[in-house]
Amino acid sequence: MKDKKIRLVVTDLDGTLLNDRKEVPAGFEEWVCSHPEIRTVIASGRQYYNMYKLFPKAAEKLVFIADNGGLVADRGEFIYVNTMRPETVEACVERFYGKDGHSVILCGEKSAYMKHGSPQLEKNAHMYYERLEFTEDLAGCMVKDRIIKLAVFIEDHNAVTYYAGLQDIPDGVKVVLSGDCWLDIANEEVSKGAALQFLQSRCQIEPAVCMAFGDFLNDESMMRQCAESYAMSNAHPGLKEVAKYIAPSNEEAGVMKVLENLRSE
Repeated sequence: MKDKKIRLVVTDLDGTLLNDRKEVPAGFEEWVCSHPEIRTVIASGRQYYNMYKLFPKAAEKLVFIADNGGLVADRGEFIYVNTMRPETVEACVERFYGKDGHSVILCGEKSAYMKHGSPQLEKNAHMYYERLEFTEDLAGCMVKDRIIKLAVFIEDHNAVTYYAGLQDIPDGVKVVLSGDCWLDIANEEVSKGAALQFLQSRCQIEPAVCMAFGDFLNDESMMRQCAESYAMSNAHPGLKEVAKYIAPSNEEAGVMKVLENLRSE
């Protein structure tokens, strides 16, 4: 890797770039601004508007893959949006809302929508969604917005176990683990890797000169799109098996430690 010139860097946020206090590491935005020859991409299950506000100095120089690959924004322009059919959204709400005490958030292009719930749910929702509307009429949200994904909140933080036992998934959608208390549901072709592949093709950048950082299973698809892939030392064991390298943990600013030694054109 020492002799390879990287043209694109993509990093997950929570558990990867951000520390456990949800802070961007010192020097990251400065690094982005001082390396215009490298396309720096932030990929997350978070909403685009939430991601954007985390980078006041560098947001206009970043590409954002939001909603686990459902939306791609380049310098503020939405260049890719994969939306769900209203009948598919309705089937998913029927399947998941209120079952086993779980809650559902509809994640749209303009905002996210949810019914009021527990303090824990609402705290988590405000953490990940900058634009968030509370409503008792989830069906009405599909009239005024295009829905990209549904986020299912697992109250007992046992999403991995719940995911393993899932059955009766509506046709045409895919369920992915997005954290220890979150499942994301989107069209079956949606993933961080598919969104990254779209961006690579648009920018004419080969996977051979791309680098990825991640910590959870929803990062696997984008890791496979990059020749140079790093799982954080705090990553899920399954992701470590896929990654080419192990980076220091998110608490040690592991992404920055790798980037500081990076060569570019």
